[in-house]
Amino acid sequence: MRNRLNGFGRILLTGALLTASAAMAPAQNTPKPDNSKTNKQEAVPPTADQQKNNKSDREITREIRKSIMDDKTLSSNAHNVKVITQHGMVTLKGPVRSDEEKKTVEEKATSVAGAANVKNEITVMSADSSKTTKTTK
Repeated sequence: MRNRLNGFGRILLTGALLTASAAMAPAQNTPKPDNSKTNKQEAVPPTADQQKNNKSDREITREIRKSIMDDKTLSSNAHNVKVITQHGMVTLKGPVRSDEEKKTVEEKATSVAGAANVKNEITVMSADSSKTTKTTK
C-alpha cells in the first residue's frame, strides 16, 4: 500500500510541478500585427457597425454584396470590401489590389444604389502590399 501511495504521490507532485511551470513560463514573444494606422483610418464614420438595420438599407447592402461576391475575377480583398448603407447612401471601404478592382466594385454598387448614392473610400494596395494608398473619387 505504501508503494501505491508513493506512486500516486509522485503523479500528483509531477502534475503540480508541470502546472506551476506552465503558469510561470514567460509568454511567447510573437509580435502582434501593427494595423493601428488602418484602424485609425477606419474610425472615420461611417463604420460597419453604423450600418442601418431598416429593410431598404439591408436590401441595398445585400444586393451589392451579392454582386461583388458573384464576381470570381475579384481578389479576396475586393470580396471583403465593407459596404455600409445609411438612408440609401452607400459607402465602400477597404483595400483592393488595383484601380481596376476599385472601379469594378464601385460600378457594382452604382448599378444597385445609383451614382449619386455611392461614396467610394476604397484604397488601392501598393506593390509591397503592406501599405495602401488612398485614392478616393
